[in-house]
Amino acid sequence: MQDRSINLDVISPETPDPERFDDPKAAVDRLCTLYAQSTQFLCDSFQTAMKQGHPGVRYRAFYPEVRITTTSFAKVDSRLSFGHVAHPGTHAATITRPDLFRHYLEQQLSLLMGNHGVPVEVGVSDTPMPVHFAVANDATITVPQEGAADFILRDVFDVPDLATTNDDIVNGVAKPAPDGTEPLAPFTAQRVDYSLARLSHYTATDPHHFQNHVLFTNYQFYVAEFEAYARAQLADPDSGYMSFVSTGNAEIFEADAPLPAVDKMPQMPTYHLKRKGGSGITLVNIGVGPSNAKTATDHIAVLRPHAWLMVGHCAGLRNSQSLGDFVLAHAYLREDRVLDDDLPVWVPIPALAEIQIALERAVAAETQLEGYDLKRIMRTGTVASVDNRNWELRDQRGPVQRLSQSRAIALDMESATIAANGFRFRVPYGTLLCVSDKPLHGELKLPGMASDFYKTQVARHLMIGIHAMEHLREMPLERIHSRKLRSFEETAFL
Repeated sequence: MQDRSINLDVISPETPDPERFDDPKAAVDRLCTLYAQSTQFLCDSFQTAMKQGHPGVRYRAFYPEVRITTTSFAKVDSRLSFGHVAHPGTHAATITRPDLFRHYLEQQLSLLMGNHGVPVEVGVSDTPMPVHFAVANDATITVPQEGAADFILRDVFDVPDLATTNDDIVNGVAKPAPDGTEPLAPFTAQRVDYSLARLSHYTATDPHHFQNHVLFTNYQFYVAEFEAYARAQLADPDSGYMSFVSTGNAEIFEADAPLPAVDKMPQMPTYHLKRKGGSGITLVNIGVGPSNAKTATDHIAVLRPHAWLMVGHCAGLRNSQSLGDFVLAHAYLREDRVLDDDLPVWVPIPALAEIQIALERAVAAETQLEGYDLKRIMRTGTVASVDNRNWELRDQRGPVQRLSQSRAIALDMESATIAANGFRFRVPYGTLLCVSDKPLHGELKLPGMASDFYKTQVARHLMIGIHAMEHLREMPLERIHSRKLRSFEETAFL
């Protein structure tokens, strides 16, 4: 295969001049137009190259971008944790899938314009769009593996670039561009595109189905209960829920509509109970382990959900606990290790008052217990998350001592990861677990021992998570997105 990549001419679509907008809807319309021009150019060029071979040139198109320039330190409403830049200067963000993120973009741009009294500028960025992401929305086009075509793909098209596909912005290590421009959004367009592709792969549902309130669980038991609840809601014309989406993007609108059997389950089966404006609930069965928890939250974070909660099972660490008791986490002992390079373990992960109150109220409503009586079946305290499912089989003196010193009341493998990634990505988070075993007190999770517990408690536990989300849904956006999650100098976009 001959190397033909040296000194090739670069062919790009015509680049229009940037335009200024003081209407957020018009600005997003322009972003949609520019994005469509770039993706169409790359799709057409790719199909031609696949049919005719190496074209003798390079094809390159660029992401659109939005930027704002401010010159004043004018004070904005300090109660709001987003919607304004930290200091004068130019801030910019590359944008992908403006159709998918239209409501979010209009909302964020409206706040920017209102808080700073200046227009935003929309144009073409200097960040190339990888061909893989450009063709992702056209089901008729598939990018072949390296070597399958008669030319090297990267000789003709841009491919994903780790220089713009990373978490530098949310991790607080991003540097301004050479011209001094600083980030406007928490993720670059390439980072978003990468996660959208991964979400489709891991969950077997399209990103546009995801709702703004996400429940994570570590057991398949919860899925059947979620589907039953969804069907009940679809049967109620006053519920506000419109449809239910299952694996493979199977969507039903009627309570008794059948769902097709699934031949092959994805790694993280995901289900969506949809409401207008994305205000419904998504349930993700992440399975067991901190790596899965990190993977799921790494990618769902780009959708900018309003809250995510962990509703899974845990080991109770206190003799006073009983199987079926609830644990409301107000602190986390992070021994899961998967986020240590991104978020040092010395960083505290605070409890968020709005989430804690919503969960406690939901437990009270579901159990019909209040005040001191609620303590009979729910404890609030530290949850420890580990990366070794069989930690009990090792020398227990070290782990047990740390658990005791931390005052931990429960142990699992996912909650601290989900909370820590919520903190890192500025997504409000919370944890309500259900005690399924007590390994330190001789009650191990063995076949048959917990069957009655599972039957009676899964439905109740899931309903608590759902009711908490429905309570959070009614909160104003500026209230649920806590200032606790924002650092000294933040991106203006939520």
